[in-house]
Amino acid sequence: MRANPHRHLTDQLNGVRNLGILAHVDAGKTTVTERILFVTGATHRRGEVHDGTTVTDFDSQERDRGITIFAAAVSCVWDDHRINLIDTPGHVDFSDEVERSLRVLDGAIAVFDGVAGVEPQSEAVWRRADRYGVPRIAFVNKLDRAGADLDAAVESIRERLHEAPLVVQLPIGQEDGFVGVVDLLRMRSLVWAEGGDACAEGPVPEALREEAHRRRRLLEETVAELHPVALEEFCAESSISARTLSTALRDLTRTGEGVVVLCGSAYRDRGIEPLLDAVVSYLPSPAEVPAVRGTWDGTVCERAADPAAPFAALVFKVSSTATGRLTHLRVYSGTARKGDMVSDAGAGRVERIGRILRVQADRHTEVDRAVAGDIVAVVGLKAARAGATLCAPAAPLVLEPPTVADPVVFVAVEARRSTDGDRLAAALARLVEEDPSLAVRTDAETGQTVLSGMGELHLEVAVEKVRRAHGLEVNVGRPQVAHRETVARGVSGLLYRHVKQDGGAGQFAHVVLDVDPLEGAQDAAGDAAGFVFRSTVVGGRVPREYVRAVEAGCRDALAEGPLGGHPVTGLRVTLTDGATHPKDSSEMAFRTAGRLALREALRACRMVLLEPVVEVTVTVPDDAVGGVLGDLTARRGRVSDTTARADTTAITARADTTVITATVPLAELFGYATRLRSRTRGRGTFTARAAGHAPAPEPTPAGNRSGSRGEATR
Repeated sequence: MRANPHRHLTDQLNGVRNLGILAHVDAGKTTVTERILFVTGATHRRGEVHDGTTVTDFDSQERDRGITIFAAAVSCVWDDHRINLIDTPGHVDFSDEVERSLRVLDGAIAVFDGVAGVEPQSEAVWRRADRYGVPRIAFVNKLDRAGADLDAAVESIRERLHEAPLVVQLPIGQEDGFVGVVDLLRMRSLVWAEGGDACAEGPVPEALREEAHRRRRLLEETVAELHPVALEEFCAESSISARTLSTALRDLTRTGEGVVVLCGSAYRDRGIEPLLDAVVSYLPSPAEVPAVRGTWDGTVCERAADPAAPFAALVFKVSSTATGRLTHLRVYSGTARKGDMVSDAGAGRVERIGRILRVQADRHTEVDRAVAGDIVAVVGLKAARAGATLCAPAAPLVLEPPTVADPVVFVAVEARRSTDGDRLAAALARLVEEDPSLAVRTDAETGQTVLSGMGELHLEVAVEKVRRAHGLEVNVGRPQVAHRETVARGVSGLLYRHVKQDGGAGQFAHVVLDVDPLEGAQDAAGDAAGFVFRSTVVGGRVPREYVRAVEAGCRDALAEGPLGGHPVTGLRVTLTDGATHPKDSSEMAFRTAGRLALREALRACRMVLLEPVVEVTVTVPDDAVGGVLGDLTARRGRVSDTTARADTTAITARADTTVITATVPLAELFGYATRLRSRTRGRGTFTARAAGHAPAPEPTPAGNRSGSRGEATR
């Protein structure tokens, strides 16, 4: 029998882990990544965020600001397993980077602050991981801080994430005295000396033995409730062996029925080795995840993680470097080599792979090939965008791209020197290519170039990148929020007849529409679902191909609403009747009729202007609560919760604090950080996450844009 040349490559898939680090800003994601690289020998010194020496935060803006802005991929080896790791941003403005990364990951480490527990952005990225079915393990970090409490953090996971947390470790020592953990599976202690590079294994400390047995029993009972094999052993033996427990934890992690919880202090190098062991033991390899599904020509296709299968990969990031354009791929099936021709199936283009690189943040190592399960970057692709599917030309396939959120804030930008207009346009085009959550348009009324993004910081970073990377001096307007419009009260039976005769074949389309608000349906961001179209036409009065054209026309009309030219969302359109002409009807005529009919209908509806809102979590000293609550009310905020808690820092204790949760219009938060510091003498902090849209207090007096452009004959 002839040997399969890809057999050894298939076997290697089981030794690969593709995972991301997810968390709220300042929970310690980048420090965890740095310690993983150090412990595995991928780096020879510990990078520190505050020193600007980290591997993954290599961009100058990341080092200046002390936060992760761009998702960065690195690779290391632990216990003969290759770990491809993506360090993702924690700030809400860069959540699109997290979204694109999650789309190509097989697992993730969710990092939580041992003092704060589950924070707003932690919850947001957890929900995104749920959407993509990404298995996770949890790491409660910063247990060396004053006020750190593993049990409180675990309880916040249970309450806010609705999971079954499976705690497999018990801390040894508290706060500054935290020195190690008890491994509840093997009932052993792991202790790290101050400044030591390895942990010492030993028996469970006498003082913790009773508590360790109690927690081990609790873990067994919880696992037995969720896993049938563990339950069978528990009933027969009144306990569960370490081997069965480990197998059950792996199964529960991969199905999402439970989440394994570990703990430590990344900054002090405590807890990283058992975290890596958990990654290898519990998170799946590319061979253990379901086959990726795509479509082609209306047919659903599956591609297993097989190096011998036809090539299929998803582009999740595009970046520009001094040496050229890098296209970052997750290879789902097949094998790609230098010089291969690949098809961008969605765009209908064929391009050649110049080089294949294994990425280590801003450093790259050339490799001969990329196989199923790999995360690599390639050089030579000139047009592939983030979200594109690359596949073998003979086996076309389109994979589902990651979701791109709609921008909520925009600014006007212009080159300070008139001669730099073309350079600015090229720089902005490159920005949008690298970050699909940015958008550039030209305002039809003012002629200004408008840059839109996910938040004030997002736009600041983008503009600063134009200045630094392209050497351009630019003027930037004040930030403004991106409104939407929705239907509060609809109309029924709106008749629209499109007739055009200019000699030769004419155009004729007759449609009757009902427009209603779309109530009850909610999308992931909390907004009303955007648009639903249906047809109740009977008797073939409007042929099926013309019905599709009417829907396309209606979607065209959603770009500009009657209140101020903002996008329209949250409505249902029903085509109830229509008529055709034997010669003059066409898809183009019905598309035009659908667009103009919906515009006419929207002018007849009662419309409501929507503005983006965010959920803010403000932490302030007790003596400043009254002033902060008054300020939030003045900003049209709706306070939903206030929680008092004792707050301390690792340096010194301070007064008790109150955590305020409120929903506030995004437009009212511009400059809020400065105002909060002023009101609290620098002691207040806040975080925010998108909470959808809500009715604005009154329409903007922008006039009826759509009505000023004329309409077809009725």
